[in-house]
Amino acid sequence: MTDAPDYADAHRAIPPVICYPPETLPQPDMARYARARDGMTKLSEVIAAPREAASFDVPAGHIFRISSVEGPQVGDLNLWNANDLSERFYSGKTRALHGTHVDTGDRLWTSFPTLRPMATIIHDTLDWYGFDEFGGGVHDVIGTRCDPYTGNLLQGGHYHHCCHSNLTRALADHTGLSLVEAEPHVHDVMNVFMCTGFTRDTGQYFMKASPVRPGDHIDVFAEIDLLGALSACPGGDCGSEHSSDTAPCFPLKIEVFAPAPGALNCWQSPPVNGYDRSHGRA
Repeated sequence: MTDAPDYADAHRAIPPVICYPPETLPQPDMARYARARDGMTKLSEVIAAPREAASFDVPAGHIFRISSVEGPQVGDLNLWNANDLSERFYSGKTRALHGTHVDTGDRLWTSFPTLRPMATIIHDTLDWYGFDEFGGGVHDVIGTRCDPYTGNLLQGGHYHHCCHSNLTRALADHTGLSLVEAEPHVHDVMNVFMCTGFTRDTGQYFMKASPVRPGDHIDVFAEIDLLGALSACPGGDCGSEHSSDTAPCFPLKIEVFAPAPGALNCWQSPPVNGYDRSHGRA
């Protein structure tokens, strides 16, 4: 390690600057979303079996709920524009705009060049958790998803029920794409119910047992027509192992609801980003 310069302590003491002040973001109408949620009507339900993934469709202006139903379980969530798979959830920009973990009132944003809200979190029974003494929080947008490539790199072998593979199979089955065609559309996830953070001494990504219990759920409003896929992670509550055939795992339930009649009068899906895409050239 190199010797610290004379100004080291003074430079470390410089206060940080928030890159993207949230006050300048378009603010969701939470009162309207609350009205939509009150009196909503269930339309469909699907179960993501342990160590498997399930896909689901959510029309714009509808609500989907992810629930723990039998035991503590985390899920890896992918979202796409149901009409254009190239527009998908952008975890990196969502993280930059809202922070490492998302909660009620935060939005999930789409990839470039559309960069618009695709979904808004409108209710969360785990919002009490906040951040613990280790810096851990729930519903992170920092983890990438467990995958067979990293597993092969670190441990060797070919484990097929990691979240990346689960999501690939679910998308292929839903769309009719081959596995080879579907895989490039699988992307970094929102880790639903997962409790994670970064260690303060080394900055390493950590996980700990999720606080989720049967009955806990998160409700998300679809700002555009959505295709979703949710993997019930092979790590279970991710309190001990990341990908495993031995960790206790449980199903996750995904329900889709129509909003209360009249609650969304005059509501419209957000338009695509207004940048002209000239990139500085005429």
